Amino acid sequence: MGIFTTLSTAGSGLTAQRMRLDVISDNIANADTTRTVDGGPFRRSRVILQAKNEGAYWNSPFLPKSLDNGLGRGVEVVEIEKDTDSRTRLVYDPYHPDAYKTGPKAGYVEYPNVNVVQEMVDMISASRAYEANVSLINGAKSMFTKAMDIK
Repeated sequence: MGIFTTLSTAGSGLTAQRMRLDVISDNIANADTTRTVDGGPFRRSRVILQAKNEGAYWNSPFLPKSLDNGLGRGVEVVEIEKDTDSRTRLVYDPYHPDAYKTGPKAGYVEYPNVNVVQEMVDMISASRAYEANVSLINGAKSMFTKAMDIK
């Protein structure tokens, strides 16, 4: 695995984890949003990641295809999907403007399916993965610099 392949892989990881952090911060910011443009409460978003496909990474002109072991392709964001599986919270607040007026849910307000504790755990995980990719880039730069000093 060459220096550029390593940097490309770590760079894709940085991009993916930054996207995860953006989505997590959006979820936390909307944890109490009871009305969206689409109607109803805000729905938690999730980032779906997958390994990059064959043509999505830098190919070394010096490495024959027969020696390519498939490493170094990285990760990419496939989509950002809404979590429609988990249920929303119902809180009794008959004076809230979004409270149900009639029916079995009369007086209840439907809050988003965002669990702030779970979002904080996800945020710590994403920030640690981001830090790991930064460390990888710094290590690769250091090794490349030492190799250049050898002459």
